[in-house]
Amino acid sequence: MSAATRQQPDVLTDEELTSLDAHWRAANYLAVGQIYLMANPLLTEPLRPEHVKPRLLGHWGTSPGLNLVHTHLNRVIKARDLDALCVWGPGHGGPAVLANAWLEGSYSGTYPDITRDAQGMARLFKQFSFPGGVPSHVAPETPGSIHEGGELGYSLSHAYGAALDNPGLLVACVIGDGEAETGPLAASWHSNKFLDPVHDGAVLPILHLNGYKIANPTVLARIPEDELDALLRGYGHDPIHVSGDDPATVHRAMAHAMDTALDRIAAIQHAAREQDADERPRWPMIVLRTPKGWTGPAEVDGLPVADTWRSHQVPLSAVRDNPDHLRQLETWLRSYRPEELFDDQGRPRPHLLTHVPDGPHRLGATPHANGGLLLRSLPLPPLERFAVPVDKPGATLHEPTRVLGELLEHVMQATADRRDFRLVGPDETASNRLQAVYSASGKAWQAVTYDVDEHLHRHGRVMEILSEHTCQGWLEGYLLTGRHGLFSCYEAFVHIVDSMVNQHIKWLRVTRRLPWRAPIASLNYLLTSHVWRQDHNGFSHQDPGFVDHILNKSPEAVRVYLPPDANTLLSVADHVLRSRDYVNVVVAGKQPCYDWLSMDQARIHCARGLGVWDWAGTEDGTREPDVVLACAGDVPTQEVLAAAQLLRRHLPDLAVRVVNVVDIARLLPSEEHPHGMSDFEYDGLFTPDKPVIFAYHGYPWLIHRLAYRRTGHAHLHVRGYKEIGTTTTPFDMVVRNDLDRYRLVMDVIDRVPGLAVRATAVRQEMEDTRLRHHEWIREHGTDLPEVADWSWDG
Repeated sequence: MSAATRQQPDVLTDEELTSLDAHWRAANYLAVGQIYLMANPLLTEPLRPEHVKPRLLGHWGTSPGLNLVHTHLNRVIKARDLDALCVWGPGHGGPAVLANAWLEGSYSGTYPDITRDAQGMARLFKQFSFPGGVPSHVAPETPGSIHEGGELGYSLSHAYGAALDNPGLLVACVIGDGEAETGPLAASWHSNKFLDPVHDGAVLPILHLNGYKIANPTVLARIPEDELDALLRGYGHDPIHVSGDDPATVHRAMAHAMDTALDRIAAIQHAAREQDADERPRWPMIVLRTPKGWTGPAEVDGLPVADTWRSHQVPLSAVRDNPDHLRQLETWLRSYRPEELFDDQGRPRPHLLTHVPDGPHRLGATPHANGGLLLRSLPLPPLERFAVPVDKPGATLHEPTRVLGELLEHVMQATADRRDFRLVGPDETASNRLQAVYSASGKAWQAVTYDVDEHLHRHGRVMEILSEHTCQGWLEGYLLTGRHGLFSCYEAFVHIVDSMVNQHIKWLRVTRRLPWRAPIASLNYLLTSHVWRQDHNGFSHQDPGFVDHILNKSPEAVRVYLPPDANTLLSVADHVLRSRDYVNVVVAGKQPCYDWLSMDQARIHCARGLGVWDWAGTEDGTREPDVVLACAGDVPTQEVLAAAQLLRRHLPDLAVRVVNVVDIARLLPSEEHPHGMSDFEYDGLFTPDKPVIFAYHGYPWLIHRLAYRRTGHAHLHVRGYKEIGTTTTPFDMVVRNDLDRYRLVMDVIDRVPGLAVRATAVRQEMEDTRLRHHEWIREHGTDLPEVADWSWDG
């Protein structure tokens, strides 16, 4: 036991200690019961093998510590009349969180068939990790949860996201010592440099050190306490240490730690809100050391279990077949003295519920964990205020994301009082041309500032940290508690959050099937500084594969948009910011590109998701096209239009159809995706038997995968990124990957019957131009004049 624990004054009466300990024992009993039992929940008869589940799944080791935290959070929430939320980081601590939700009544309120009596207890036990039941971790099905416990590393960033713009909310966050070893968690400690004590709530991190992961000791549990304390203070926290294995002593120490931490939080917020204190506060946190598997079997089959890694999951694994294990399980369960905790009907006895909060103050009933209940629609303005004028296609150029920035500035201004919109990104807001937002809100920053700094602000709502994981976690926590946001990122580096977005998509998919979960605002990505305009940064910054990753996921939850110009980006942005329960990926350029569609045309085109640009092709309506030029993405669109222009000049009799795709899921069959097209629609647009030359923004095989079942797939030829990149000129990037206009014309000649012979001279001219391009850029360092000065003259 640490000196800090021994010296703490007593803040509990004996009666309070008895009540808290009873609650903790009851939660432990319920946690063990969920892992093991499918009958005889109150042990009203001797335990028999048939009372035990045939498959034992679950995690015991972390549960006693989580039960302790929940018990003591109840006390301070009720005593101080707090609005609180808890993020449970230790992944498979489901038994503990479910046990506490059942004890406080929120579980029965959400699932009326799981009543707070013996019958409901039996159902609670049986459903856990059982077919047709609930997962072993804290999942979307768990009332009061915003955090999927199946993957570690994100609890603290989720907690800070939940606290942002929630000034009256306390967000406790239990961090397991295994989770604390992950990179995302390590970066999340810096979130305290962005928490505004005036407009944001408070986060109380609780680092739960029980010493072990699945089979190994944990780093932070094995370093000296003074070294750990120095580390956490270096992160900017003021740690309060609690440790021990004697329940009464730990209860008293934990109560003192909670009171001390909340007193410090209240003082920080009072100083900032009432006295205009502007120094970055040193927020409190709790370091809780308890034995892994505390109160469980000390020894099994002659091997130590409690306080070792062997207690991580199921300490007694052969209960049905091994009489000694069965005897130990019954002894373990009876050690909690369930007859003192539950009455004859299985209802919790009143004395153990003394400190449980009421109504929405219960952790399992807080509306902040069901953010859709609190969600308000964004005040989005008419798009005409920001649209660029387009009298004819390709006559002007704009930077699409800069135009979008003006729309986002308005959203920031319109939400200045209600504070429910945030823009997050890894140090790239200005780089991605969104800096107009700074006129409405600076960048959140609580650390030291210098005269040379720009746009840093204590109360800012633009969030920048060079950790994609932390940005993602902040935004997820923000959305899940009922707000809106946008994540702007370089396209190549959004892959860093691949695994995180997986979990969020799974969360959305599950919550769609839970009628009590209200829809939340969509998780919106703006991917820019994209592959085709990373010629200056080179190969390391070139990767368009996030779209492939997203389109592997549940079709009901994911959408991908590739607007080709400024007005289509505005239309897409308006749509995704209004949407609910999706992950939307928008890929758009920040460099000047041609304006193709007016605002009205853009709205219609984006609503369809794709369509024929008849002004770009050479169809006359009297016959089928000889070839279809399709495109998705801003640079591919320009190359297709340049190719169409070349074909019009060199092969004027060729009937060319140009199709632009904004919503990439439209290529899927309608039975595979809600946005998909029927075969009838697809064949009408792309034809069943004519060559289709498709210039795509990303990896070409994605288009083949989406369209492989279509009648005309054998005639589909896709050009896209082929993992060939370097520091070079913009046009050389498309040439190197065979996406350029000259290569597309050659593809048309190679695939339209009869052209190979008739258009040999044209093909040779295209090839010669590509060769001349290579020589030119090596001599001049710029693209060919006819490319650099190209414009649409259709």
